[in-house]
Amino acid sequence: MARTPGQAARRDPDWEGVRLHVVSGKGGTGKTTVAAALALALAAEGRRTLLIEVEGRQGIAELFGIAALPYEERRIATVTPAQLGLPASGSAGGSGSGSVGGAAGGSPSGELHALAIDTEQALLEYLDMFYKLGRAGKALQKVGFVDFATTIAPGVRDVLLTGKACEAARRKGPDGRRTYDAVVMDAPPTGRITRFLNVNSEVAGLARIGPIHSQAQAVMRVLKSPETAVHLVTLLEEMPVQETVDGIAELREAGLPVGGVLVNMVRPPLLDAAAVAAVDGDHREEVALALGEAGLGGRSRKPETVRAAVEPLLDPLLAQAREHAERVELERARRADLQHLKLPTYELPLLGEGVDLGTLYRLAGELKRQGAA
Repeated sequence: MARTPGQAARRDPDWEGVRLHVVSGKGGTGKTTVAAALALALAAEGRRTLLIEVEGRQGIAELFGIAALPYEERRIATVTPAQLGLPASGSAGGSGSGSVGGAAGGSPSGELHALAIDTEQALLEYLDMFYKLGRAGKALQKVGFVDFATTIAPGVRDVLLTGKACEAARRKGPDGRRTYDAVVMDAPPTGRITRFLNVNSEVAGLARIGPIHSQAQAVMRVLKSPETAVHLVTLLEEMPVQETVDGIAELREAGLPVGGVLVNMVRPPLLDAAAVAAVDGDHREEVALALGEAGLGGRSRKPETVRAAVEPLLDPLLAQAREHAERVELERARRADLQHLKLPTYELPLLGEGVDLGTLYRLAGELKRQGAA
């Protein structure tokens, strides 16, 4: 069942126990924006969340208006329920890392950290960890070995990227607590998300034993566990919805844990159901009368004067009404397609041109209200 924007009642979260949230979606659906909003929502109420990007686009830095992220985890935002337009819950801290501080008025303040994974640095880190290459790793970097290795063996690249996210999701500090309550990965698009996550298959032909094989096995144990959920972002349009349906079928076939469907940029209906149903009828005279009664004919009450004033408005208004009704009907059909998936579905409103921090916090509040976090 879809959760719609602006619902007053706040739901309990649907993904208790999930620590790694993988967010994918067709290009142009706002995947990175939704991933960032989800990470903020998960960080509320004193939690600590890590937002990871793996495509090297520095999309997180652009969204938050900060300098390009280095290959290290760093805090980029704090968040309280009040910033999301929500009342304080009265309890702070997640199940793993615990409370990270309080804000004025007693509302718990959470932290959002971010990491832009650099494939080259990740491979060198991996080689040093398992093969103790030290300075030799830097020499390999200089002669272009890293690019060569990840080009001829893309499965290794995916093991490195997913492995870093899985390690962060399961990492514990000296006190035995998890470093992060949740990790959100801004993952590749829907068309290649299953192949990206199914790293075990990707490296099977490259290494059947040894550190790479063991790393892939460890990654798959996390990715296929109840601690992981793969969410797909879509729009109420034919191609994004179809790609979402196909992507979910592929994820299920691969045995990967499917999460929810996040419908982005939802426009509110301007006409009620009766108006949509009636839009194809001949309502020219009714509309002209309504416009005249609204005062669009000026001060004159003469019927011919009023009609002359509103006549130029009739065709454009009726055309817009028909166009809107067609869109509403198409979106209704796409919602039905998504409902057949029988997955938790969340709807985020279209908030005008561009995305700023205020937009991100508002979208995070919507996700929190609808139970996505």
